[in-house]
Amino acid sequence: MELKKELAKIFHGGLDIREKTLEEFSHDASLFELKPSIVASPQDSEDIKSLVKFVSENKKMHPELSLTARSAGTDMSGAAIGESIVINMTAYMKKSFGINSKTAHVQPGMYYRHFERKTLEHGSLMPSYPASRELATVGGMVANNAGGEKSLEYGKTDNFVTELGVVLADGNEYRVKPLTKTELIKKMSQQDYEGNLYKKTFELLEANYDDIQAAKPNVTKDSTGYHLWDVWNRETGIFDLTKLLVGSQGTLGIITDIKFRLVKKQTYSGTLVCYMKSIENLGEIVPTVLEEKPATFECFDDATLWLSIKFIFAFLPRLGFWAWLKMCISLIPNGLALGRGVPKMILLVEFTGDSQEDVTYKIKKAKLSLQRFKDFTYLEGNDTESKARKFWLMRRESFNLLRSKVKDKHTAPFIDDFIVPPENLAKFLPKLRKIIKKYKLLATIAGHLGDGNFHVIPLMDITKEKERKKLIPAQKEVNKLVLEYGGSISGEHNDGLVRGPWLEEMYGKKVFGLMKDVKGLYDPQNIFNPNKKTDATWEYSFSHVRKDF
Repeated sequence: MELKKELAKIFHGGLDIREKTLEEFSHDASLFELKPSIVASPQDSEDIKSLVKFVSENKKMHPELSLTARSAGTDMSGAAIGESIVINMTAYMKKSFGINSKTAHVQPGMYYRHFERKTLEHGSLMPSYPASRELATVGGMVANNAGGEKSLEYGKTDNFVTELGVVLADGNEYRVKPLTKTELIKKMSQQDYEGNLYKKTFELLEANYDDIQAAKPNVTKDSTGYHLWDVWNRETGIFDLTKLLVGSQGTLGIITDIKFRLVKKQTYSGTLVCYMKSIENLGEIVPTVLEEKPATFECFDDATLWLSIKFIFAFLPRLGFWAWLKMCISLIPNGLALGRGVPKMILLVEFTGDSQEDVTYKIKKAKLSLQRFKDFTYLEGNDTESKARKFWLMRRESFNLLRSKVKDKHTAPFIDDFIVPPENLAKFLPKLRKIIKKYKLLATIAGHLGDGNFHVIPLMDITKEKERKKLIPAQKEVNKLVLEYGGSISGEHNDGLVRGPWLEEMYGKKVFGLMKDVKGLYDPQNIFNPNKKTDATWEYSFSHVRKDF
């Protein structure tokens, strides 16, 4: 089949088969590579409907056909790449239909940085942005159920999605939003594709209600599998398919537009910076901090700190010369040198308030509550956002520094997003370090300490076979350790190619089987982003690890 020629008959947007384009779209921020046959840039939802109908109608004769939705390509799990038709959302589908102080209605290809600029005009924010906020799109955030530094206070993206436009497997576009029991009954009574889909989904969830509810990970945030436990709630009588589609990574349908709930941006903020010489009492320190109700509770390790110091000139373009110079000077008396030694971990505890005095009071109170612990070499209150900026830059930019500055090795995000209940961290982290050391991985540890969500991103030369051989055994050891301590293998970055093969181990045959049933119900021909999430296998995923950079 001459794919471009056939698609040109039914598609109005851009169709690109140039080698340069296919190479660019064969990678995302993961360690995988899948080369598409064509990159299609839809002008609107009609184009997406045409693509779905085309693939559905031709799948039997051409089983290689599939659709992978992609926005900015910042996905770290390998979910934004595919071997057939990749749908590029950022070319045209990046419009906003209306933004005010409480709500926003936008297309998935809009970059979050542009979106935030518009919401801030109304004094509002959609606070579930990831660390890649300058690069990511809102569609990618919905696909992954993104979270980040504000998740401790506000939760993840699924808390802010109120309605979705989505093209399903029959090639039609539908509106999806929370329904009352009465509305659900009416929807299920429809004698059409949509009514049948709602009916079968409800029957599956109701028949297995107790097993599904028991399977919910016992952590504050999670991006694994399909969140079946959040769709149907017997107590409230609410049935909400947005909870199924958010975080599904385009494996159940193609999202065409999104309605968000927004929150008011806090005007004042400040950060307590804590330098830890050991992590022995981390299990006690974390709940002590959480009692003070911080807005954000982050951390990074000594490896991240040294990386920031080694490549300190990389911060110059972001800060400007004088601010950068001030940052360099300020690092010296802050306990990073001159007698205090290098801390094992740095904690960033951010507080927000209605006034600067309110923020200052909260920081001082938290500082006093922590002084009883002997684990700290230094506790420093930065009572304004500008004073704390240098530390947040280190935390947020560590991944970009790894990617861009270390030339002989490359980032290998494969144990990059686990979450463990914070009370278990003091025992968990030393065992994690042993695994990292066992496999001789050069890795930084940073994350959202208030949630127990960590990002461990090793630097490896995966062009070498001996390095690639470490991936599966190291990941399996880390995942087993995470589950042993009551955690989840993904707090934010989702499954994709990298964690999909582990889902049965995490959820067991019964619940994993229900997730596969849902995939089959919404995508019977497997046209939506195949080989990801519940459809992933070790053999397929790890046979597509990049061999060059």
